[in-house]
Amino acid sequence: MNSAINYTYTFSHGVEWGWPIAVYLLLAGMSGGALIVSILIRHYKKQEASTPLFKAASLLAFVTIMLGMVCLVGDLDKPLYFWKILINYNFNSVMSIGVLALCIYIPLSFVMVLYAFEDEILELLSKRFTFLKGLFVTVMQILNKIRPLVNALCIAFAVIVCAYTGFLISVLVRFPLLNTAVLPALFVASGLSAGIAGSSLLAALCFKEDHHSNDLKTLHKIEWPVMAVEIMLLGMIFVSLIIGSDAQKAASAAFCGGAWSGLFWVGVVGIGFCLPIVLNFLLGKKVASSNLAFYVSSFASVIGVLLLRIFIVYAGQTYDIFI
Repeated sequence: MNSAINYTYTFSHGVEWGWPIAVYLLLAGMSGGALIVSILIRHYKKQEASTPLFKAASLLAFVTIMLGMVCLVGDLDKPLYFWKILINYNFNSVMSIGVLALCIYIPLSFVMVLYAFEDEILELLSKRFTFLKGLFVTVMQILNKIRPLVNALCIAFAVIVCAYTGFLISVLVRFPLLNTAVLPALFVASGLSAGIAGSSLLAALCFKEDHHSNDLKTLHKIEWPVMAVEIMLLGMIFVSLIIGSDAQKAASAAFCGGAWSGLFWVGVVGIGFCLPIVLNFLLGKKVASSNLAFYVSSFASVIGVLLLRIFIVYAGQTYDIFI
């Protein structure tokens, strides 16, 4: 393997991951979560037209994964050598497997954008780029024939991308808060939560979807069970720490009174969980059905997931088994 890219360096010598990695973890999870819920809703309702929700989720998925890659590449020791990761694979490395999954997922997410905006792109080409219209029509005819396969692959790789971000840091055995089998499941659940909230916001703000529409109502019916799963998984991590080894018990201070506990309880629990619940269930139907409750609770969910990623990354690196 080329010495410019060493997949195992951070796994064996500690990590120094900061906010760009936390943002990447949010964006990758949001991207996967948005595609998963939009495709499943589309399949469940047997929709054929490109709905505002589908357009919003597809666009969100592609844009966030590309922005996430910018954060990921920018955090490399040698970002100008990032292309070497694409040609040197080590299948004993979680990072290398994840890069391969991303190389498949990113083109798939772009294809979903083509599906969602086929009519708009065709109209644009007809007006300004007529020489490309025939090629685009031919490409879309091929893509539409394999659409069920593309949808299935998108869901599969979206789940892989969400889970991979958890696996990537859960293999760091010297950090008890990170080294837990529950982390990939938590990242899938929180990715779904961020994807739901982000898609709702984009559909309403950019595609004029009424937040009382059937699609958004269905989306928010999914949101609450997903949030419950997040809470349960966080509880499992905490319990595993307090009943574990001395190093694990020491790491439980991240939740109970360490430097990062305030971020967890105020940011993750207060903003991410409690604020949406209060707005939607505890202040009456009038408040719950208002525009304010819709936008604030959706935005709070996204912020909560971001703060969860920051908490996991920073608090996870704070508590070392050698301390």
